[in-house]
Amino acid sequence: MSILTQYILKKYFLNFIIVLISLELFFVGIDFLQNFKDIPPSANLQLLYLLYNSFFTLTLTLPLSLVFAWVLTLVILIKNNELVAFLSLGVKSRSIYAPVLISSFVLVVVLIGLQATPLAYSYEQKSKIVHNEYFTNSKTDIFVKYNEYFVYIKKLYPLETRAEGIHIFKIQDNDIIESITAPKAYFQNNRWYVVNAKIVKKPHNISWDDSKLEVSYEKFLHILEGFKPKILDNVYDSKSSYSIIDAIYALLLLGEQDVNTDKIRSSLYYQVLVPFFILPMMILIYKNSSISSRFFNLSKFTSFGIFGTLAVWGVFFMLHKLAHGGVILSELAILLPIVLWFIIVPIIIKKSFGNNL
Repeated sequence: MSILTQYILKKYFLNFIIVLISLELFFVGIDFLQNFKDIPPSANLQLLYLLYNSFFTLTLTLPLSLVFAWVLTLVILIKNNELVAFLSLGVKSRSIYAPVLISSFVLVVVLIGLQATPLAYSYEQKSKIVHNEYFTNSKTDIFVKYNEYFVYIKKLYPLETRAEGIHIFKIQDNDIIESITAPKAYFQNNRWYVVNAKIVKKPHNISWDDSKLEVSYEKFLHILEGFKPKILDNVYDSKSSYSIIDAIYALLLLGEQDVNTDKIRSSLYYQVLVPFFILPMMILIYKNSSISSRFFNLSKFTSFGIFGTLAVWGVFFMLHKLAHGGVILSELAILLPIVLWFIIVPIIIKKSFGNNL
């Protein structure tokens, strides 16, 4: 690593840490003050609320902090005439912004990796603390389709990986041919084990003389292989989110059941792709800067960097909400715009500033 790269990264990361901590304290502090009356008086729960809220806020503040820190770094370099000194010594523009882009890319990848962990459910956890439901996590009246089965679960406990009040109906040619009821079920070895199941089978050909129901009992019966409790918990909840791993797993599983996966796809695209919008934005900001402080319009440049970033992020966030609600296809709302963003920005830079990127 060259001395120039070390110098630029040192300044950039110092500004990044300052901006990130400032934004985190602002958003987390405001949210804590707004919900303070609803948060239980327990110090442990209050600390958990702050931790969950901090990570949930991090998904927003980290990408924005990377851009804002870059704006601040450029302002300092230009005001101190360091940028013009670097270029006068023959340093290429690519050598100035490339290390920052690579570092930002790595940090975004780390953020995406964290969203593949249970931390992705931070918003749900902090909401449960506010509604005093942190220790009583359950969902009621869940109805799902699995191949030729329709399954009703009266009460689901995702954290305990168990369910109560199981009713399973096997459908063939639009007719119910089998019914399974059980008081409890447990999720183990990637499948659900129904305990003390009662199985009632209806004859295929019904006649008055010899038709009868066949009743049998099974101590253990496995169903819904691969249907994780968290997927069951979220699949029909419009307000729930997914971790990246659970989202991919749910897509593979539910795609075979002809279930609408718009919400899952929009969540996955937003978590994995949208944070990378900052990379073209950072190049665009650099190309709109001035090498000399004499011709440097500080207010105009700062406004472009900050409000331009917020505007672009706001558009992607709005498209995500539209896709999440099923108004627009996720591929059209998120996937296509992010691809166009990575295509259009280099074209704009090339036409406005030439081929020297």
